[in-house]
This record gives sequence, C-alpha cells and structure tokens, in this order.
Amino acid sequence: MLRKALLVCGILSSLLYAAMTVFIAMQWEGYSSASQTISELSAVGAPTRSLWLLPGAAYTVLVTVFGWGIWTSASRSRVLRIVGCLIIAYGSLGLLWPLAPMHLRATLAAGGSTPSDTMHLVLASVTVLLMLLAIGFGSAAFGRQFRRYSIATLLILLAFDVLTFLDAPRVQANCPHRG
Repeated sequence: MLRKALLVCGILSSLLYAAMTVFIAMQWEGYSSASQTISELSAVGAPTRSLWLLPGAAYTVLVTVFGWGIWTSASRSRVLRIVGCLIIAYGSLGLLWPLAPMHLRATLAAGGSTPSDTMHLVLASVTVLLMLLAIGFGSAAFGRQFRRYSIATLLILLAFDVLTFLDAPRVQANCPHRG
C-alpha cells in the first residue's frame, strides 16, 4: 500500500507541475508561454516568484518520494534501482533551485547577470541530463512498447532542448523567443 502511494506521487508531481505552469502563468499579465521560459515565472523580480516557491517545494518532495517508490519497487531489478536513484537525484536538485534563480530578461539585458543565473543554467543542464538518463534506463526495464514510448519521449525532449539552447541568447538580450 505504501509503495503504491509512493508511486502515485509521480503522477501527482506531473499534475502539480502542469497546474503550476498554467495557473501561475495566468497570474502574470503579459506572460507568454510561447515567448518566455518557465524559469521566468520564478525569476528574481517576477510578479509570480512568490507564487512559484511553495508549489515548487511540493513538486520537489513528490518527485523525490516517487524516486524512492521506484527504488523500493525495484526488487532485484538493477536497472529500476538506477532509475529510482536518478529520479531521487533529479528531485533532490529541487532543493537548490531557490538558491539559483534567474533574473528577468530586462535585468540580464542591462548586464545584471549574477552567479545565480549561471548556476540556474548549470542546474537546468544537470536536471535535463538526469531526466534523459532516467528515461533511457527506464526504457530498458520494460517491454518493447515502453521502449518505443521512451524513445519518442527522448526525441521530443531533445528537439525542445536544442530549440531552447539555440534560443537562450535571446533571453539575455531581452528578446522574445522565436516560438
């Protein structure tokens, strides 16, 4: 029963994150998910920063607990234990996000970048790497259909990661994304 509750935290974390991105973004008049990054919702000086912090902490807890649920469900499956560890690491990184907020585009364009902006990019890169590894190892743990689903997910994530990377200089220049 406890193990199932831990695994349900994975679903709840995804639902919470989706709700955060939609409902918190609605609180920022003029915010555009097509031309701004999600990180801007919690940026220093953003009108939605304080709204993001508490649900962001809840998301961190839910993901980390989900990783623990995978670990405890892994039994003798080495691959699933690795997936559990990767998701625990991914979730645990959430503890660092409040210490590494990005600044608003206007601040960055005016030369107001600080080490927290650099740390934000490093955390984002590590987070994506952990996510990709967890999906990759997870695809090895289950059957052919899940492997196909995982490959499709990886391709979509990689495509959007490339687009984000190519568009990143536009954030510092205070320009909207090309999206």
